[in-house]
Amino acid sequence: MKKVTIVCDGSSLGNGRGNPRAAAVAVLGFKGLWRAVGEYLGSATNQQAEIAAAAIGLESLKEACDVTLLSDSRYVVETMGGTWKRKTNHDWWKRLDQASAKHSIKWQWIKGHNGHEVQEIVDKLARKTAESGRVDAELFDDAVLELGVEEV
Repeated sequence: MKKVTIVCDGSSLGNGRGNPRAAAVAVLGFKGLWRAVGEYLGSATNQQAEIAAAAIGLESLKEACDVTLLSDSRYVVETMGGTWKRKTNHDWWKRLDQASAKHSIKWQWIKGHNGHEVQEIVDKLARKTAESGRVDAELFDDAVLELGVEEV
């Protein structure tokens, strides 16, 4: 099985107020090469965006992989690890469960905004996508080019 690293993040601008603008992004690494994928979610919460970010990363894999998935969301990592119970967001969890099914996944929490190069890029892409209301393919490509050939 291919060994893949996924670093993911969600963003919801205006979370919990009027009309939130949410996005989810994942950066996938394989043998030091990186690719970014994302989705504008519209009206979603931070927690929903975090779940979606993990799902998007896993959904973009074309075959079963051995995945290390890093997220700054304890909600996602602890829930998928079985420590926390699912009380809400059941449709979102269903999507992540389906995306996870064929992979062997190590769920790992990473502290956000703490200087981790790939996590900082994912955070920036999620915020910019939420702000603009669309995925900007050129922005995504440029962001992963900054990483060069980096193993995490």
